[in-house]
Amino acid sequence: MKITDVRVERYRWPKEKPIANGKHVYTHNELNLLIIDTDAGVSGYGCSWAIEFAESMGKAIIGEDPLNHERLWQKIYVPKFIGRRGTSCKTVSAIDIALWDIKAKVAGMPLYRLLGGFRERIPCYVAGGYYAENKGITQLQKEMEEYVSWGIRAVKMKVGALSLKEDARRVQAVRQVLGDDVKLMLDANCAYRFFEAIEFSRMVEEYHPYWLEEPVDADDYDGYRKVAAKSNIPIAAGENEVTRFGFRDLINTQAVSILNPDAASLGGVTEFMKIAGYADANGLVMSPHGQQQLHVHLDCAAPNVNLAEFYPPQYDAKVYEAFVNPVVFNKDGTVSPSQAPGAGLDINRELLAPYRIQ
Repeated sequence: MKITDVRVERYRWPKEKPIANGKHVYTHNELNLLIIDTDAGVSGYGCSWAIEFAESMGKAIIGEDPLNHERLWQKIYVPKFIGRRGTSCKTVSAIDIALWDIKAKVAGMPLYRLLGGFRERIPCYVAGGYYAENKGITQLQKEMEEYVSWGIRAVKMKVGALSLKEDARRVQAVRQVLGDDVKLMLDANCAYRFFEAIEFSRMVEEYHPYWLEEPVDADDYDGYRKVAAKSNIPIAAGENEVTRFGFRDLINTQAVSILNPDAASLGGVTEFMKIAGYADANGLVMSPHGQQQLHVHLDCAAPNVNLAEFYPPQYDAKVYEAFVNPVVFNKDGTVSPSQAPGAGLDINRELLAPYRIQ
C-alpha cells in the first residue's frame, strides 16, 4: 500500500453566540482536516488547529507505505527546516493522526483497540463555564446544573477574564449548585502572572477545585513552580506543549500534577503514546485536551488517563452531527469511542458542505 495524495479540507461555521475564556473570544468553530489517500482505496483523516505546511510535508511522503508511522514521523519532523514548535508541528500532528486512521481501518479496528484497548469507556468532564454576553452568575449556575442532570460528575469553568474577586464569586456560586460530590475544574488559559495565580488559588481553595489549569503562560516553567509551591490546588497544564521533549521539560518542573496533552498539536498519536508512557513513569495522570472524536480513542488506550474532556452542544451545536461515528455519551457520566474502524474523524460532508472554506 502506498500514499498517493495528501490534501486539506477546512470548514468554518458561526457559533450561536460568541463565548470567551480568560484571554480569547470565539465567534466560530473550525474543523481542519488533512486527508491521506492510498492506492488501496483507504483514506485516513487527521485534524489540527491549523494546517499550513501540508503541500511540502505531503510531497515528502508520497509513495511511502502509510503503515510505517515511525519512519514517516521522522521524515516530516525536521526541526532544521520546519522549526521546533508552532503550526508546523500541528501539520506533523495531522499527518500522523491520518496515518494512524489508515492503520486502524486496515486492521479493521477502532483506534483505541489498535493502541491497546485499556478500557471501553472513561469518565468525562464537561468543558463549559465560558464567559458570554449577558451571562451572569445565575445563568452560569443553570448551565452547570444542566450538565449534572445528564449524569456528569465533573465540570470545568473558565476564570481569568474578570477581577480575582469576581471570578472567586463565580467559583463559589458554581460550587453551591454542584454540591460536594462533583469535581470542579478551573481553567485560566494562561491569564495570570504567577503572583495573581497564587492569590486567586488562595481565594478559591475552600471550594475544593480539582485542578487549576494553565494558571500562567505555557512557557513560564518558573511560574508553574512558584504557583505549585504556594497553592494547595493541583496544577494542570500541557495543551500548548509539543513533542515528547517539551513534555519532558514540563514534567521535570515537578509543578504539574495533571497533564493535558493535545495530540492534534503535540505531534500526533505517535508522540502522544510516548508522552503517556513517560508521564506514567513519573506518576502523573492525564486528561487530554481538544478534539474529542480523536481523544476518546487515546483516552481509552492510555492507562494513566483519568478524565476525558467533553464539549457540549453549548460549545458547538455540530459537535456530534458533523461526524459519521460520533463519541458515545453514556448516562453514567462516561464516554466511549465508536466501534467503527479508524480514529473517528470521517465527516458528514453533505452536512458540512455549506461551511467549507478550502
